[in-house]
Parts: sequence; C-alpha cells; structure tokens
Amino acid sequence: MPRLTKIYTRTGDDGTTGLAGGERVRKDSARIEAMGDIDELNSLIGLIRSLPGDAQGIDEMLESIQHRLFDIGGELAMPGYEFAKPEWTERLENWLDQLNADLPTLKEFILPGGSHRGAACHQARAVCRRAERALIHLTDTDTVNSHSLIYLNRLSDLLFVIARTLVLRDGGNEVTWQKGIE
Repeated sequence: MPRLTKIYTRTGDDGTTGLAGGERVRKDSARIEAMGDIDELNSLIGLIRSLPGDAQGIDEMLESIQHRLFDIGGELAMPGYEFAKPEWTERLENWLDQLNADLPTLKEFILPGGSHRGAACHQARAVCRRAERALIHLTDTDTVNSHSLIYLNRLSDLLFVIARTLVLRDGGNEVTWQKGIE
C-alpha cells in the first residue's frame, strides 16, 4: 500500500473524490455517503474504546469490529471487491449470546444513556443503523456485498447489548421509557 506523504492533494476541491481504482465520484454520491457513515461509526467505536472503565473482553471485540468496518469501507472504495464473510456475523452472534446471558431480561424499552460509555455506545448503534440504511440506499444503483449488510444489521444489535453491559459495569442505571412522561 502506498504511503501518504502529503495529506492534502487539492483534487477534491471540485466536489469529487477518488475511489481506490482511480474513478472520481461526487462527494455526495450514495457510495461516499455510505463510506462516510462507516467511517463515523468506526470513529465512535474508537471513542468508546478510549473511555476509562472496565472493558474486559469488550475492547477486544470493539477492536476486531473496527478492523471489519475498515474492510467494509475498502469494499465500498473498490467496487467489485468483497471482503465481508458470513463468519464475521457468526462471530458477532457469539458475542451477542455471551454478553446477553449476563444481562437482566428487558421488559421495557430503555432510553439511551445510563453512563458515559453506555451513551456513546448507543450513539454508535444509531450511526450503525444509518450506515446500514446508506448501504441499502446504495443497492438502488450498485451492487453491495450482502454479507456487509447483514454484518451491520447484527452489529447494531451487538452495540445495543454492549451499551447495556457497559452501563451495568459502570454502575449506572438503565432508564426505561415511560409513555406520557412530561
């Protein structure tokens, strides 16, 4: 992979950006929007990883997820390439089962929050849902690896469970939604 020796190139000053194959596309194209959402999600996960607290086991999960998100971004930057595999989703499901087994059963919707790390993880979950919607939007005009879509769908579930786990580890409280509260 070539080294970046110069961060600014001025090639994007006209509102376009380059894909890995050299093709130029508008910065507001569906592909670039999806790439941006994946990048934002990856950045939020990095933020969660940087926050203090008991991250035993979770930090390793989140690091692995960051690598997979970079791979999905690579798929988007190189149309026609597919990196995501069913095994990635299976791994998320295993982590989901493992973490969920230690959580109290949900009887009500919970409000995002409970602790700083929990709230940040809920935000990452919401951005993950947006990234999934962006990929679905991209399927209107282009081919998208179905395994990437499935991965993002399952990842949002895992981020919800990680948020709940972090709230409990942080000594926070989950606040349940109550209809009609003023």
